[in-house]
Amino acid sequence: MNHINTQSDDCDPDRPAHPGVFPNREAGKSEHKPAERSVDFPVSVVLPAGGSGERTGLLTPKQFCSFLGRPLISYTIQAFERVSWIQTIVVVVAKENTDLMTDIIQRFQHRKVRVVPGGSTRHRSIRNGVVALGSGHEEDEEEGSTTERPKVVIIHDAVRPFVDEDFLYKIAIAAKEQGAAGAIRPLVSTVIATTSEGYLDHSLERSRYRASEMPQGFTYDVIHQAYQRCTESDFEFGTECLHLALQYCGTNAKLIEGPPTLWKVTYKRDLAAAESIIKETLSRTACLITGGSTQAVMLADALQKAVGAQEMELDIIPDLMGDNARYLLKEWNFIQVSINPSCVSEMEAMLTALEAANRALLHPLVVVLVYLSTSDEPSIGGRMGIMDLASAAKLRNILLYGIQLQQSKDTERWERSVMKVAEITSALIRERSSALVGQLLQA
Repeated sequence: MNHINTQSDDCDPDRPAHPGVFPNREAGKSEHKPAERSVDFPVSVVLPAGGSGERTGLLTPKQFCSFLGRPLISYTIQAFERVSWIQTIVVVVAKENTDLMTDIIQRFQHRKVRVVPGGSTRHRSIRNGVVALGSGHEEDEEEGSTTERPKVVIIHDAVRPFVDEDFLYKIAIAAKEQGAAGAIRPLVSTVIATTSEGYLDHSLERSRYRASEMPQGFTYDVIHQAYQRCTESDFEFGTECLHLALQYCGTNAKLIEGPPTLWKVTYKRDLAAAESIIKETLSRTACLITGGSTQAVMLADALQKAVGAQEMELDIIPDLMGDNARYLLKEWNFIQVSINPSCVSEMEAMLTALEAANRALLHPLVVVLVYLSTSDEPSIGGRMGIMDLASAAKLRNILLYGIQLQQSKDTERWERSVMKVAEITSALIRERSSALVGQLLQA
């Protein structure tokens, strides 16, 4: 039997793995997710978020550090919120951060979430979260429903935002069947023991050991009983919940190898890596709106082929009316192709529709206006027209950019221009630069 290295931070990779697809906010509505899992027992989550984040070297605890306009913990909550069979998410924070956490929940309209004051150590904080889940039935005032005590409790770090539903399902099912279950990963470095004088004592055979990771799952009775029976020393110095279940309940956890995306944001560089991953994921899809004109459709077809080289999926539609309005509910970017010099008014209508759909709540939304002009036509409403519109849109978390493309009868020149538009558009969507908002770029 393999031994377990319970120091999960030792498995922190230098190059964090990409999660593939970052989850859509709407539960069960991600365009890329597989068929929804069915869980016929209540499952709740405890997210300990009381750490000070000393290793990041920042004054703000890492769980509250923001990128793309949102704190890290909001992304982690989103990962659980999208799972329809998870009934409650308890976030445990230091008492002094309770108001901050409540504000985050309200600002980003998170559902299913309760805030609980933490303790002085990790185990004390998790214990508080577990106790809160068992403190009687909770009635949701908005939904009018009652939440029952969970059969399974999933414990996960607030600073591991890239957990997916498939793996949560495996943990929940194994926890129900075995009493406890946890994620493990292969060790990436050899573990050694040192003498008190700082010399090598011995090394461990890496193939026999694994790094204990999150998430971990327990039946409520097991984890609650483990915290009732454990010692003050466990509360003060312990970090491993699976060990408590084994030592105080005799429950031997089922260990499941997790994907490389379970990495933990520990250092400052990890925040940059997490932001890069989310930007890349959000830049994979776009909806191109033609307005129905023949020239715009021809340009759209050419752009669709060109952005394929940029690894972007592009759907072409004439407008956002009727069935096409469903694109307003997807986490897609938007490209408006226009041949009308007064197309700023078209953009105003699109921005109003996007705002009404609350599309920019969780992520900055990118809208790119591509204006196809002939040599004798004026620029679109002047540069100030798009600048003023973009300034107003930015206040609503919508990033509006403009690209002007000169129509050409020279085939080679035209193809180069289309490729340049595709490259500029992909870069704008990927980088989401505030500095270029409202600019009319020339292709």
